[in-house]
Amino acid sequence: MRRVVCPGSFDPVTNGHIDIIGRAARQYDEVVTAVLTNVNKRGLFSVDEKVAMLRECTADVSNVTISQFSGLLVDFCRDNDIGAIIRSLRSVSDFDYELQIAQMNYRLSGVETMFMTANPQYSFLSSSLVREIAQYGGDVSSLVTPHVEQRLRDKYTGGDSA
Repeated sequence: MRRVVCPGSFDPVTNGHIDIIGRAARQYDEVVTAVLTNVNKRGLFSVDEKVAMLRECTADVSNVTISQFSGLLVDFCRDNDIGAIIRSLRSVSDFDYELQIAQMNYRLSGVETMFMTANPQYSFLSSSLVREIAQYGGDVSSLVTPHVEQRLRDKYTGGDSA
């Protein structure tokens, strides 16, 4: 079985993330979408909320599973018998950054990194931009799924959809 991990903080998951996960799901038998638990960084959403959003967004893709991890991604790969990492590239600067990480991951564990170029429709999209637009009441409906849009609205208006 060909398994790949698609790691990230997904704070929040965007249509760009969903596009990469779906495209990877057509190439691999299983895509493990892994939410990073970073104790040094406080995100807008909790890890449990991010996992729930990812489950909602990928419910119609049968070979996608959602997990979470902390520590080194290569340890997660080893512990879960995953031989490859999928990463999205939006720009040349992404490549410079991701290449260093990919080379270190390979040196540490032999885990390969597969790069997938972002759909041009989403090449500008990042979770931080979505958060900023949503924080000021901007329209993010074309950037995230309706479930995620509602969760963002609830976060910024004091509601609670979790």
